[in-house]
Amino acid sequence: MKTKLIKMITSCSLFACALVSLVTAMALGTSDTARAALGPQPCGVYMLRGSYLFATHGWNIVGGVAQPKAIVEGIDFNGDGTLVSPFATVSINGTIIHSSGSLGTYTVNTDCTGTLSFTGGASFDIFVEASGRQLWMIQTGPGSPVFEGTVTRVP
Repeated sequence: MKTKLIKMITSCSLFACALVSLVTAMALGTSDTARAALGPQPCGVYMLRGSYLFATHGWNIVGGVAQPKAIVEGIDFNGDGTLVSPFATVSINGTIIHSSGSLGTYTVNTDCTGTLSFTGGASFDIFVEASGRQLWMIQTGPGSPVFEGTVTRVP
């Protein structure tokens, strides 16, 4: 009789522990392992929405000679494949250029790679972080400079 009582108490205790574990898991959400099993969520233009800051430096190649280039630029992504650059300060070989109001377009593929082009200006290949908080750009196109940088969402 005593053994039967011990088995019953042990079974109830194990059931209670399992129930508490289940409730805790549900309260805390899906585990990282389970989320990983679901696979990555597809990327798209919707990921980039809001104000970002592009800060970088590199070189323009002019007549085979590297000239330093640096830029700090605001980029407002609209979440639909269009963008506006409300301001930019560029230094090319020490010459400062200010601009504002540049328009452009961008694509984001399901693997988080894409393109970005300013109307009448530079074009870039991009890679977007899965959260959409940051992206990396490298300038492409004919006579491309050695120019890459990071774009970060700002509050």
